[in-house]
Parts: sequence; C-alpha cells; structure tokens
Amino acid sequence: MKKVFLLVFVFSMFFYVNAQRDLLLSGPMLGYLTMHETVVWLQTRGPAQVQIAYYPLDQLGKITDTLWSDKIKTCKQKAFTAHIKLDQIKHDTKYKYDVFINGKKIKLDFLTGFKTKPLWRYHTDAPDFKFAASSGTYVRDPEWDRPGTPYGGGYEIYRSVYKKHPDFVLWLGDNVYLRQNEWNSWTGMVYRYTHDRQLAQLQPLLANTFNYAIWDDHDYGPNNSDGSFPFKQMSLEVFKLFWANPSYGVDGHPGAITFFNWNDVDFFLLDNRYYRDPDLMKTDGYKTQLGRAQLEWLKKALTFSEASYKVVVMGGQFLNTAGVYETYTNYGFDKERQEIIDWIYKQKIYNVIFITGDRHHTEMSVLKKDGEPTIYDITLSPFNSRPNKHAVNEVNKLRLPGTLVTERNFGIIEFIGPGKDRKVNITVYDVKGNEIWNYTINQEHPEHKKH
Repeated sequence: MKKVFLLVFVFSMFFYVNAQRDLLLSGPMLGYLTMHETVVWLQTRGPAQVQIAYYPLDQLGKITDTLWSDKIKTCKQKAFTAHIKLDQIKHDTKYKYDVFINGKKIKLDFLTGFKTKPLWRYHTDAPDFKFAASSGTYVRDPEWDRPGTPYGGGYEIYRSVYKKHPDFVLWLGDNVYLRQNEWNSWTGMVYRYTHDRQLAQLQPLLANTFNYAIWDDHDYGPNNSDGSFPFKQMSLEVFKLFWANPSYGVDGHPGAITFFNWNDVDFFLLDNRYYRDPDLMKTDGYKTQLGRAQLEWLKKALTFSEASYKVVVMGGQFLNTAGVYETYTNYGFDKERQEIIDWIYKQKIYNVIFITGDRHHTEMSVLKKDGEPTIYDITLSPFNSRPNKHAVNEVNKLRLPGTLVTERNFGIIEFIGPGKDRKVNITVYDVKGNEIWNYTINQEHPEHKKH
C-alpha cells in the first residue's frame, strides 16, 4: 500500500511540475541593460502571476543574496507577455536568475544569467565588448507558408551565436515574417510573434544575452510596406509587447526608434518604415525613409555624441551604390542619403558605422573622401531566411572586396583596445560558427584628416 501511495505521489508531482512549466510559453529573454536596471521578458500560456528571483554572485560564483522583482500579472490584452524590471542590480556583477509563475519556480533546460556593465568612466579605459548582429529570422509554419522550397532553415545558427558569448544581440529587422493573412489584424500579428518566439534553438541565446531590435518591412507589415500602412500603430504596439527596448520613438514621434550606450559606444536605432514614402511614389522633390523629425534627431544626436564610435542601425543598406531593391540609392531616396553624408562631413563626425540588414546577403561598404571622415556600412543578413544568391551581380562601387556573403550568416563585432587607439573587429560566421571573413577598422581622429 505504501508503494502504491509513493507511486501516486511521484506521478502527481511529475505532472504538477510539468503543468507549472507548461505555463511558460516562451522566454525568458533579457531586454535592455543600463547601470541601474535591466528587463526580463517572457510569455505565459494563459493568465498568470510572474516574478523573477535574481542572485548576485561573488568571484567564486557563489550566491550572496536573493533579490525579487515586482509581481506582474499577464493578460490576453497584452498577449500574456510581461516586461519584468530588475531594478536592484549593481555594476560589474554576475547574476543568476529564476522564473516564478504563480509562486512556483520554473525548471528550464538551460542556464539563465547575465553580467552587468563595469563602472569605468573616469577610472580606466573603456572595457572591450562584443555583440552579435544579423537580420532575417524565418520560422517555418507549414499551415501558413508559401508552397515550394522552405524559405527558412538552419536554426542551429542561433546555437552558434550563443556559443560566441556576445554581450548583446542586435536584431536588424525582419525578425519575424508576417504572412499575408496576418499583418491586417492584432490576432494575426500576435500569432506570428508568439509562434516564432517559441523556437527551441533561440531560448538559451535570448535568456543569457541582452537583446535590442529594430524592424523592417516583414515585421512591420506587408512586403515593402511604408508610412501609408494603415495598421502601423497596431504593429508598433505588438512590437513593443515582444521586444524590450529602452524606448520607442523620439521627440513625441512614435516608432521603433531608440538609443542606448554600451561602454564608450553610442547606438542609434532607426525606423525606416513608419515614416517612409512609398517606394514607387513619383516626385521631382525630396523623398524620405526616416521622416523629418527622426532625421533631425539623428543629425543632432550624432553631433552631440562624444562616443569613440557612433553606430547607426537601420533596416536597409545605406551606402550600397547599386540602386536596387530597398537600398538608399534606389527609388529616389538618394537625396536624404546624401543629406546624412553631408551632415557627417560638415560637422566632422568621425567614426560613424552603419549596421544594416534586409538584403539577404552580407557585405561591407566603405565611403572614403579626402579630408573627410570615413563612413562604414556593415550589412549583415540573413540569420536563417533564404539567402540572396543574386547579389554577386550587383555593382556596388563601395563594396570592400572579399566581404560579400550569400549564405546564412551572422556577425560578431568587437570594440577593443585602449583610449584613442580603439579598434573595431568584424568577423562574419556561417551557420555552424565557422569564420568566413574578418576585418579591422582603426579609429580616426580629426588630426588624421588634415590636408
């Protein structure tokens, strides 16, 4: 009789634990990080109370305290997502953390932890750091996918990114692909994000690496969508539910726009969809991708920045001269592109690097002009959507030889070196994490550019 009771107890506990675990649909995911707080995102399968316990570790890896976030209730109106703020963190400290749902700890198949930024300014040179980046995440969904050869694959790439241990990931747009039946309703958009975020290969990366995101046409609306998209406010609200950026919009203007700083580098994340003029709109005048308010903010913010490097992140290519598809040199957007370049030259803003996606291939473009700051454009794409094999036929006069990649890939970008000898090391890897190419940018200073 005792054996029967024991078996019943064991089985009941097994099913209870798994029932609790099943309440967690996807996540946890680390969002932004500042010196005083970070955010953990997660999604539950239904209404639930969620909380994070986080534990600072000493240099030997031992837990020194237990800290608790506020309790948050998930609800259908917010797609059962939660942004849980951890506001008791200290600088230069390692943490482990656990997810609690309805008061019970959720057992995961992977570790969960993070390290906060060091307090370096006025004390030491800026510490080295690195991040991963690419665009184009396509998760198959046979019921809704187009017929023929599957558009997405190579999910192991996210394990390869995780093994490189970046400090954070920049998701460069097309982070989900809204199908044609989904971009015109809240239910459709939420379904796509919910479906894709559950991808098993993503989970360890999201849970242990900070994440920042922009969007492009496929996670904003229909293909090639622009500022006329009638559901763009709805799309932005869904984007805000599923990503945990520091902010959304500038100067009272909404959008997938934000800014963050990592050590000595400033990052300007732009929205090239919300205010975009239609690609095929005919005009003899000026066409915009960014809208005047966002453009003016970018120009002023770049001028104000004293960072060693200024990284501008956007969906479509900035420098590519080929004038095809959604490059800045196509569809009449070249005047806005030139306005940005002229501003960088006029204000003598050195060490500006554009990081772009969208194009389903990777390449690096460099604009050099005597006496002016050098401008770089590192295009990284795709993570695991279909590569663009036809890019070999494009005539991009600014492409750095040997940098074109037409297979699935990602980049690891490192900022290394002391003081004014700061360097940027760019390495591109294939799906399995094997190196494809490497390039180093040396920091420029005004005295280097005197005639």
